[in-house]
Amino acid sequence: MLDFGADIPFVKELGFALHRMHGGESELRYEARPQHTNSYGVMHGGAVMTLLDVAMATAARSDEPDMGVVTIEMKTSFMRPARGPMVARGKLIQRTRSMAFAEAWVYDADGQLCSQSTGTFKYVPKAQPGAGQGGISTD
Repeated sequence: MLDFGADIPFVKELGFALHRMHGGESELRYEARPQHTNSYGVMHGGAVMTLLDVAMATAARSDEPDMGVVTIEMKTSFMRPARGPMVARGKLIQRTRSMAFAEAWVYDADGQLCSQSTGTFKYVPKAQPGAGQGGISTD
């Protein structure tokens, strides 16, 4: 398991594990705990979207590891319920000096595609440890 290169408390809480972050690509693994499921007992859509968001962000950061990224927009399609151990793959599609355009996919243990997302991210200076709230500039 790799280090995300940033302290992300929400990602720690969910239990995402980073397995690849190189060359504009990323791979994360995750198995939803009971508190991360919906009333049908499958992974909650918010957890799925967070997994997709982090997969795209790490793919973008793999191309610019000394920078952080913030999500500008994201579109997600849910194709089937997400159950069991999940694998998310992110890919940097295009970038400019300050923006990244990425895609991500979430697969179940059988390799079935559960969800897909596209997103736009802005490169920003990395958060400084102990900086507190509000230390992000999107100018």
